[in-house]
Amino acid sequence: MTDHDEERDTAESPAPNGSGMSRRSMLELMVLGTIATACNGAERTATAVGSKAGADTARAATGSYQPTVFTPHEWDTVNVLVDIIIPRDERSGSATDARVPEFMDRILVLYPEDSLPIRGGLAWLDHECADRFGRPFVQCTTNERHAVLDDIAWPSRAKPEFSQGVAFFNRFRDFTATGFFSSKMGVADLQYQGNTYVPQWTGCPPEALHKLGVG
Repeated sequence: MTDHDEERDTAESPAPNGSGMSRRSMLELMVLGTIATACNGAERTATAVGSKAGADTARAATGSYQPTVFTPHEWDTVNVLVDIIIPRDERSGSATDARVPEFMDRILVLYPEDSLPIRGGLAWLDHECADRFGRPFVQCTTNERHAVLDDIAWPSRAKPEFSQGVAFFNRFRDFTATGFFSSKMGVADLQYQGNTYVPQWTGCPPEALHKLGVG
């Protein structure tokens, strides 16, 4: 099994809370239900998209992107971590395919006060990996990365000593999901049917009214 296959298994495996939902499905529901962001407010997502700082427009015209907020090492870590959270699958590309790291960097340019918890969390991740395996997160094997992430990805079962890692990963996971599902690729992944021109409105379809119990 390749590292890519193992990352997909991690994303698609049922959640340990017994819900039977894959991590990817949980991310989709989270975004649809709350549009939560690491920047603590849906208005920040709207600002990013409205100011052309969304994931689809973050890359420079040359096709490359030079981060403003993240250091080169942090940038490498962000690119690895977002693809663990949302890997490429048969339905759509990965978080890096959707340019989520660029989205994150642009958001943190707009809201610099939010860079500290994100960058501090990346540092925590490196320290934890160094303590366990003697190397930073990006140099760890897939199994080593997952061993650390499994200790912070599920708050209800996380040990108290991992509270800082839990807070970071919750924030970073929300940030990743917001960037992905607000991109063109993510909207297609959700199979969103809105934003369609309706030349003549004839009312709500009877089958929809029946489903809602008002028809």
